[in-house]
Amino acid sequence: MKIDFCPNCSSKEYVKSGVIKGRQRYKCKKCSYYFTVNKLGKEIDSYYVNKALQLYLEGLSYREIERILGISHVSIMNWVKKYNVKRPYSFEYHSTYKILNASELAKYFSDNTNLIGAGVVVTELGDKYMLIRWERFKG
Repeated sequence: MKIDFCPNCSSKEYVKSGVIKGRQRYKCKKCSYYFTVNKLGKEIDSYYVNKALQLYLEGLSYREIERILGISHVSIMNWVKKYNVKRPYSFEYHSTYKILNASELAKYFSDNTNLIGAGVVVTELGDKYMLIRWERFKG
């Protein structure tokens, strides 16, 4: 892997400086910072990052999102922290969700009783759709 610049000062002036744990080590000529090549991890497509954060904002738990998208709940927690995502806090409403295909979604909306007394958001999820519905707590 090629290094383009020093991660500390962004200088392009660096030299090789040995090998640590099987990875090439470099030293920046400008700031004397030692660094190694970053390990390439499994990168998740930004579509799934955005979708996971949307679902988190809709009130789903980390584990629910993990089951739906197939992405580790730890990754989702890290994204929430990284992007400083804050959920709106409300006691009045609770959300439920359903995963539906196109024909099931059309059938759901054809029944007027499903549209009264609740807010609904539909989001695309691959070849299916997620329907999220908010209802007031009945107390």
